[in-house]
Amino acid sequence: MLDLDELLGRASLKDRIDELEAENDRLREQYEAESDRRAAAATARQEAEETVNRLEDRIAQLEGELERIDEDADGPTVDVRSREQLRGARLEEVLDRLESVRTESEGALTAVVEDGVSDLDARIERDLTEALGHERIALVDDAAPCVLCVDDAGIVSVALDPPAFPGSESAWNDRFTLDREWFQPIGSHALALVRTDLFAVGIYDGDERLEFHGFESDVKGSHSKGGFSQARFERIRDEQIDDHLEQATETLEERVAGEVDRLYLTGQRGVVDTLAEETTVEPTPAATAAVDATGKPEPALEDAYRSFWTTELQVL
Repeated sequence: MLDLDELLGRASLKDRIDELEAENDRLREQYEAESDRRAAAATARQEAEETVNRLEDRIAQLEGELERIDEDADGPTVDVRSREQLRGARLEEVLDRLESVRTESEGALTAVVEDGVSDLDARIERDLTEALGHERIALVDDAAPCVLCVDDAGIVSVALDPPAFPGSESAWNDRFTLDREWFQPIGSHALALVRTDLFAVGIYDGDERLEFHGFESDVKGSHSKGGFSQARFERIRDEQIDDHLEQATETLEERVAGEVDRLYLTGQRGVVDTLAEETTVEPTPAATAAVDATGKPEPALEDAYRSFWTTELQVL
């Protein structure tokens, strides 16, 4: 019998349709299986995340318990009673108040602490421990370098961080021994601000500025922006900074040397240290300080001056 589908060529098409339908069924089953697998994976991931969260909560709980155990073992932690940044009239008031204290012949201790209590004379260290107690004596190490004012009655116990750190010895007396030059601009002095690309210096009589000199230098940034290898870029930048510091030294020699009693250097720490080490200007720097003073030379110097002549007071 004649097959009409074969005659018309439809048999092969029907076979192809059957194959495609079978392939479609197979792909649908594969897709459904993959969907089931992904759903299972998502469920497993969610369960894992919940487990991680529970474990993290438990870890935090255990850490908190451990901290409480440590605190119980070490005793209560102590902190300074108050902190204050002093300058201007407020600084004057606090210094006047401390200097007004009078005691018996050895009732007021003025201690210069550079690195910590252990560096003090053994007798002074023992006296401080008795005056402050074993817990609060640790605050002195935290405050160092500082000047301590402590009396034997426990009424006064403060740490001062003066701009110009003193070189005097620690001693008991009938009053606190504080030199105003440690804390305030006194007499003829110069204060300079140096950054890698800026230099400014003021000549002062007390807190009055008599002269100003400053300049900016064209110094490349800290990273190459293309066109140079990083090594070559850094070499060029270092040479520019060296030229800048040489010009700063020349300005100090021309404007400051022999004209003032004291010189103070402020600015970027590394640059300040380099200038302090390399300069031969007299007077040699009485103190250095890192300050965050930006902008043009004159307003930057004003910011540096204000920052430098600020004393931190801590009540122990």
